Amino acid sequence: MDEGIRGSFLGNRNQARIAVARTSPLRSSAECDVAVIGAGPYGLSLGAHLKSKGISARVLGEPMEFWAKRMPEGMLLRSPRVASNLSDPDGAFTLDAYEAASKIAPSAPVPLETFVEYGRWFRHQLESDLDTRNVMRVNPDSPGFRITLTDGDELRARRVVIATGIGPFRKKPAVFQNLPAEHVTHCYEGRAIRKFAAKRVAVLGAGQSALESAALLHEAGAEVEVLARQGYINWIGQHSWLHHMGPLSAMLYSSHDVGPAGISRLVAYPKINALIPLKLRDKIRTRAVRPAGARWLPERLKAVRITPGRRVVEATMVRDEIALKLDDGSERRVDHVLLGTGYKVDVSKYAFLPGDLTGKIQQFDGYPKLSRGFSCSVPGLHFVGATAARSFGPLLYFVAGTEFASREFLSYVSR
Repeated sequence: MDEGIRGSFLGNRNQARIAVARTSPLRSSAECDVAVIGAGPYGLSLGAHLKSKGISARVLGEPMEFWAKRMPEGMLLRSPRVASNLSDPDGAFTLDAYEAASKIAPSAPVPLETFVEYGRWFRHQLESDLDTRNVMRVNPDSPGFRITLTDGDELRARRVVIATGIGPFRKKPAVFQNLPAEHVTHCYEGRAIRKFAAKRVAVLGAGQSALESAALLHEAGAEVEVLARQGYINWIGQHSWLHHMGPLSAMLYSSHDVGPAGISRLVAYPKINALIPLKLRDKIRTRAVRPAGARWLPERLKAVRITPGRRVVEATMVRDEIALKLDDGSERRVDHVLLGTGYKVDVSKYAFLPGDLTGKIQQFDGYPKLSRGFSCSVPGLHFVGATAARSFGPLLYFVAGTEFASREFLSYVSR
């Protein structure tokens, strides 16, 4: 990138933060060709690609809100640096470019704070095509859709792309449903890790979110135990020698680092995934994203008690404590339960989509059935990100999927 481009778009970190606050609110009854709901990695990337082709578009939402306000403080990204770039048409606005502009030393794994600021810096490409207000309702309004914003303004769009991520899909096991919300939270409601200092915390799960949260809690001074249903903990990259075999490793693994040898290469081609029969596609997807922790976590968890092969069968409040009964008859008393129990996609949980609209979306178990251009059965309505993973494969669960999603959608609408 030459210095002229740097001067026009990059700036320093403080300038980026000031510009984040600038928005260009829509007027009532404004119109556009494409409305993108969600300003996370997928929404911002889509907006950049649409703008480059002169397609009238609006990206709606606070940039990187879910990452900034929900992810645990101090978190590190599981994805490698090369798979942590948002997508723009020229590949100019990379994580490396942001760090160079902001004079931040590159690091791996990538800190959450760096990634959030990178996304906010990336959004400058959108200028007035970004509106930071949230969406209250999406209603069909032939031709197209009528979008009502939280302040009452309306936007009409020929197409709507849902890029709002996995926030509404958090899983809460039935055994915890009746416990007070302040005593049981999901890992991605656990932004303020430090408040658990000197508390007893049970972390449920064996995936990255559970294991990293356990490490962060321990480092913040909490007494932590990880309770995992599966009988062992998987670690990503435990056969590291497979990654150091030159051309052979390149044949086995894609740069996205999603899935084990062989599957990783297949996952890198979402269009091929879409052609695979659903039953086999599901097996590939679940194997690629099975619960596992990053290779840099075991050292941080040495002093954390991990109990595999155990389920919580009963949870009750006893004064200010939570009494947990496990399936082996043993009990635990804790101050808080943190759920690393994952997500279950269900598009009906998007509060801004009315029931009569979601009822028209063909689905398999909550995932929309998608075809070319991420189109669902409702004409003009599209889904990208995690909601597209069952149609196009597990790459769409990750930031690395923004490149494919943006180019596939742009190709479709351009036709």
